[in-house]
Amino acid sequence: MNRSTLLLASVLIAGCDVEMHDANAGGAKVSMDSDGSGQDAFNLSIGNGQVKIAGLKMDGEDFDIDGVKLMPGSSLTTFNIDSRGSGATVDLGFKSPKSPDEVRAYFVDKFHARGVQAALSGDKVVGKTKDGDRFTIAIAAAPGGSRGTIVVHSDD
Repeated sequence: MNRSTLLLASVLIAGCDVEMHDANAGGAKVSMDSDGSGQDAFNLSIGNGQVKIAGLKMDGEDFDIDGVKLMPGSSLTTFNIDSRGSGATVDLGFKSPKSPDEVRAYFVDKFHARGVQAALSGDKVVGKTKDGDRFTIAIAAAPGGSRGTIVVHSDD
């Protein structure tokens, strides 16, 4: 799959702010942004522009780690992929109408129910997927609930 197709697919999947770094192109930065209304902008090393993707919005049902989705009522706000050699890191931002304690408890309970290694570490949930990928979910208070980041790192 060529890089342009991969980048466009990321926008279609994410429906939110996307920022990617191409380590194989000397650190060239590629960015994509969505305003939530379907208006998406992209800036690639070969050009830039805008596209309209009507009705594209991701919520807690559109993402999961080993079958654990975002807490009901949550939505993704940012999406970033950084792939270097044989490893990759995915960073996701989300917001939830629930308190940070409720969100942390939700994740730990759901991961344990699925047999996924996860534990509280301060204000974070840390763990390892069934495939061995490490993840960290940091959650903080925000107006109307909480905001968080999910970082999944794969060495493959």
